[in-house]
Amino acid sequence: MSSGRLITIEGIDGAGKSTLAVALEAELRTRGVPVELLREPGGVRAAERIRELVKDPDLHIDPRAEALLFAAARAQLVEDAVKPLLRDGTWVLLDRFVDSSLAYQGGGRRLGIETIREINEFAIRGLRPDRTLLLVVDTALGRGRLGARARPLERLEREQEDFFRRTAGAYLELLAEDPTRIKRIDGSAPPDRVLAAALEAISDLL
Repeated sequence: MSSGRLITIEGIDGAGKSTLAVALEAELRTRGVPVELLREPGGVRAAERIRELVKDPDLHIDPRAEALLFAAARAQLVEDAVKPLLRDGTWVLLDRFVDSSLAYQGGGRRLGIETIREINEFAIRGLRPDRTLLLVVDTALGRGRLGARARPLERLEREQEDFFRRTAGAYLELLAEDPTRIKRIDGSAPPDRVLAAALEAISDLL
């Protein structure tokens, strides 16, 4: 890879990831940084088709199948978009990446973080984020934000409180395991303060 950087944004549903992603992309562009914002699952055509499946609230998907579907979408995104952009020197902002699967399927679904890590190692073939911004919020706040949205809840967003508590706990385990890469940001703060904290967390890469 050349000078491209991979910055991932993580957190439970309702933590403010998408809001931060859009604001951070705009700020980096004003600084002259070539940047592309992508989302997971999705970002490229085949992965977007998988997104339709995993988001559909009318479908029952076995937890193991769910983990494999997310990994499949991720593999396609990495090969079709992320790696080519990084090779060209573009910064990639990614709204969710492997840590989401480790937290949601590994922790939330109780499949085990290491089991999910092995599946995703096969999918991403050694790609690592340069920095991960973990938005931490109380699960009740996150769920409250979800309920305030105009659109219907998606499949995973409809899970019970204990699922989100396990997911949030898994994120904190990942933070403790890799504090150099993963930077904790208070997702309950106003958007301008969240953006400022994110910029500080990647300042050494700029």
